[in-house]
Amino acid sequence: MKVADIKKVETLCQVSKRDRLSGAGNLFFTVMKSIISQLHLKFAEKTWNETFQLVRRCMDRRKDESRPYKPLVRSLERLQEELNVSCMKAMRSRLEMIAKQQGMGFHITEATCYLTADLFYLEVVLLPCGGVAEVKVAPHGGFPVPSESFLQLLRSKHFAEFSVKLAGLFTQYNIPGDNVIKLKLFASLQCLGKDLQQISHLPREPKDSDPQVDMINNGRIGCLIAGREDCPLTIQFYITPTDGMKTSDLQMANTEAFIQAAHVTVGVSYETHNLQMASVIPQLDPQGRPVFLPFSEAPCEALPACFLLKLQPAIPMMLSFVIKLRQITDMAIPDVDLQWAPLPKLLTRRSLSANSHEETSDEQDTIFTVPLPGGVMHSYVLPGAAWEVVPQIGTVVDSIPFTHPAHVPALLELLRHQSAINTLLRSCITSECAGTGSVCDLHFEVLPESETSFSVTFHRPDTDSLAVLLVNVPDPRQIICTLFGVGTGDPSLNEYLSTVMKRFMSIPVTLTTLYSKLEEVTSAPLSPGHPATTEAENDHSAPSRIVVTDTNGALTASSQSAAVPEDGFSVSGSASYAMSVAKSELLPEINTSPAVNPYMFSPVGVFSHWVTNGSQLSELI
Repeated sequence: MKVADIKKVETLCQVSKRDRLSGAGNLFFTVMKSIISQLHLKFAEKTWNETFQLVRRCMDRRKDESRPYKPLVRSLERLQEELNVSCMKAMRSRLEMIAKQQGMGFHITEATCYLTADLFYLEVVLLPCGGVAEVKVAPHGGFPVPSESFLQLLRSKHFAEFSVKLAGLFTQYNIPGDNVIKLKLFASLQCLGKDLQQISHLPREPKDSDPQVDMINNGRIGCLIAGREDCPLTIQFYITPTDGMKTSDLQMANTEAFIQAAHVTVGVSYETHNLQMASVIPQLDPQGRPVFLPFSEAPCEALPACFLLKLQPAIPMMLSFVIKLRQITDMAIPDVDLQWAPLPKLLTRRSLSANSHEETSDEQDTIFTVPLPGGVMHSYVLPGAAWEVVPQIGTVVDSIPFTHPAHVPALLELLRHQSAINTLLRSCITSECAGTGSVCDLHFEVLPESETSFSVTFHRPDTDSLAVLLVNVPDPRQIICTLFGVGTGDPSLNEYLSTVMKRFMSIPVTLTTLYSKLEEVTSAPLSPGHPATTEAENDHSAPSRIVVTDTNGALTASSQSAAVPEDGFSVSGSASYAMSVAKSELLPEINTSPAVNPYMFSPVGVFSHWVTNGSQLSELI
């Protein structure tokens, strides 16, 4: 393009909007069309590679700060995406562009490319045809180690996935501070990882028949995935029980079962904290538990940072649980992005579909429909006013700061406890809110009773009265179900329901099973020698006829004998009556069973008394 043409375009671009709408607009578009046509003719015979090199030359020239060059960068990236990587030169260019996008350095030596950062570098060995022979990752001070995941992405030319993975690796090593601080924090993080591995390998009694599920849900440090060169140190600490089941009781399809995990990394802090520079577990006590050295005796250094558990995904946590996190670590959860709301509302935000417009106020009741196999439909109402109380207010926590490896087991136990409560409540919170025309067979009302318990009010299948199922979750591994208002007088039924609830971690599954049991009790003939509750007393396993599916992100179930009341029943219209009947039975149960808090740690001093005296680790270890 000639200089005169450029000046002509600049002059035309200065034409006011009013003039463009008048006759000057015709002149503007006519001249622009002519210039664009000339450009098309000029570059019609040039290849993409020539155009690409032209853009590169423009970018390499001395930049005029008064003129933005971002359009050139975007043009270069677009050109790179269009080019077919079929030679070494094209692969080099693509890797260089990806490195610059991630803020990394790029160097070339013959057939090897180096994507460099402060604490690691990526080594890519190229082939003449543009293929990749080998990819290695080298942390600072370490030897290059082959990375199969990076290699396969480049060989498949999945450059977008490669860029995302590289960004994650860059974040893993993106430690705050200058080079001296970075090196110290990197060394401290490695020492922490070694101590956590030592704790995870300590012997313990298994509590689950599935070794993987047992390690995740019951391990002192969960399932610890040692930090590889291309992956951060990761802890898997909670999995919904249905994930690891090897039985055929569950026919799962698109369920919301997932593994809750946390990345262990380092974060910046406005205050200095003593962080270990060597192992703080020099020995074990006679019971095989670690004896921690006090920081006064172990190599440590005061640094403007702390360790972080970065939760994957973030976890909605009640206020009392957030307070307990601070009691364990003596460090506050950063409150910059914390938004407090009732716990069901936090869980609802995740369950509702992206195109849903069912956002409601905190005080408004939310009703969810849960479809079950066989065409049965449950509806669950969570009254907004009942959950809008201080004990049920929570926030979404995505990272937890800590400074000592002894904090981790207690933190994980607390996170497991909250995850168990969330899993139960999520089982009746689906992506579908009940509409005006929704027709449901069974209706339930879920109300909070304490920080770790809630009640489910429902219509009995045999009468017009209501009953209440109290669900108490005192710790991550214990669920206690207590039934009120059914008049069976069979204590084994409570144990049976507790077994089902713990096994499936689903309110709809448990209530469907309960309806089936109540129908069996009321329909069986009564006789002195064979009471109707014999089956309930003898059967302590989950019924094999339960079929679980989940098309809306929640576990659901159906039973061959599920009850469908003949008359209609509205929970919202009967809520006050339901609770007036049940409270007399519920309150003694709650008041006579004071909650035991296994996480009530005082600030770091609680650790200092056994650290200094060389005492045993807490029972969590």
